[in-house]
Amino acid sequence: MIKSMTGFGAAEGEINGVGCAVEIKAVNNRYLKTTVKLPEVAAFLEEDVEKLLRQNLSRGTISYVLRLKDVSASVLFDIDEAVLGSLMQRLNRVRAVAGLGAVIDVGSLLNLPGIIRPALPDMAKAEQVRNLVLSISQKAIEKLKQMRAAEGSSLEAELESYCELIKKDLEQIRIRSATVIQEYAKRLKKRVDELLSEAKLKLDEETLAREVAILADRSDVSEEIARLDSHLLQFDQGCQADDQAGRRLDFISQEMLREANTIASKASDGDIVRCVVNIKCQIDRIKEQIQNVE
Repeated sequence: MIKSMTGFGAAEGEINGVGCAVEIKAVNNRYLKTTVKLPEVAAFLEEDVEKLLRQNLSRGTISYVLRLKDVSASVLFDIDEAVLGSLMQRLNRVRAVAGLGAVIDVGSLLNLPGIIRPALPDMAKAEQVRNLVLSISQKAIEKLKQMRAAEGSSLEAELESYCELIKKDLEQIRIRSATVIQEYAKRLKKRVDELLSEAKLKLDEETLAREVAILADRSDVSEEIARLDSHLLQFDQGCQADDQAGRRLDFISQEMLREANTIASKASDGDIVRCVVNIKCQIDRIKEQIQNVE
């Protein structure tokens, strides 16, 4: 069964009183492109999250966001008290030497680089956080997959309906191509007889047969019909495959369009051309929908 590339998955969890929420969004892309957004305290998990996404997803633009909820500032940040104390001592000395009476604004000092830093967990705590985040992320990925599978089922039904319409028009072409040559031979003989009647000449049957044979060879579309039939069968098999079928289906649809164009170029009959136009319209719809198949 084919899967859509668009979807959404979310999951939540808690560790040591800190809530964690993961959201994953996926949209179309020819390749796999991931964007991972983590809070500073969880930045060390970026490589692990990236690896998890690539293990589970093969195509699409994936946006991953981890949010922390109901978390205190002490959990998120550390204040380098030694650096802050040293800086205040130096400022007090400068103020004393210069005879200044200004008050040191501690809030302003906190904005200086290196004073406030992300609170980095120790190894044991980091491993605990890693396991929780990856577990929540896996749950969100599974929900994303479920949504992709549901949309893929709808896509598959739509693609199958387009293929059925192509088969009907292709059958009409098969039936019509069998009578086109006979009708052409009759029209050609009638036209030549009319032109030669005044000159009282008779058409050489062998010459007529040769002309008809040349046209029959040039307008024979039996091979193209057979190949298009084969492509439709391969397309159906591709939709039933469990692996990522998007690229394969895209290639098959291109080959289907190639055969349709060849039939149109060979056809010398209006009914066949109209059927080919219908087929090309359905193939365009197929190619459009395939852009959303994983």
